[in-house]
Amino acid sequence: MSASCCDSGCSTTKAIPPRYRRVLWIALFANLLMFGVEVVAGWGADSASLLADAIDFLGDAANYGLSLFALTLAVTWRSRTAFAKGVTMGAFALFVFGQAGWHLYQGSVPDARVMGGISVLALLVNGGVAVMLYAYRTGDANMRSVWLCSRNDAIGNIAVMIAALGVFGSSSGWPDALVAFGMAALGLSSAISIIRQARMELRPSTVATSPAVIRS
Repeated sequence: MSASCCDSGCSTTKAIPPRYRRVLWIALFANLLMFGVEVVAGWGADSASLLADAIDFLGDAANYGLSLFALTLAVTWRSRTAFAKGVTMGAFALFVFGQAGWHLYQGSVPDARVMGGISVLALLVNGGVAVMLYAYRTGDANMRSVWLCSRNDAIGNIAVMIAALGVFGSSSGWPDALVAFGMAALGLSSAISIIRQARMELRPSTVATSPAVIRS
């Protein structure tokens, strides 16, 4: 697609593989389902890391929905959408920091068994989505943001499993809060990476070129 065509607002849908669109729809519904499961489990188990993961599922569902919408937009608008998603991810990370600090201050002890069981289920869902999106991890900022979301979620699920073991072994809530802090840090790092790449793509000199891959 030429720069002049994209500047005029033409659609870039033809440049998007049909399989990528199908993967996004699967990811969207899977994340909405897991959001509901983890909200109930997180509140019931009094787990900051599960609640953080639940909100992350909801944010990812919104990201996948925005990505599906962005597929019909010109390259410039797709990069702007990615920029907005990066800002949203950053805001989520700050929220998780607050939640983890509050639970640590309260000294609450979550249910390790519920944490472990739900994190295994979440890992299966996120792992499957991450595998399907792996081929698109080096695409434009919008594709990269989707891949980073799924990758971070799978890593977060493993961390919650480790936190569950820590809570079980120590009978305290600090492993749960520690993992929540780590998930927030990872989300903030990815948000910065997405924002930087989106800004680079929005520069006039890079509109007609392929986006550079920025390491998270």
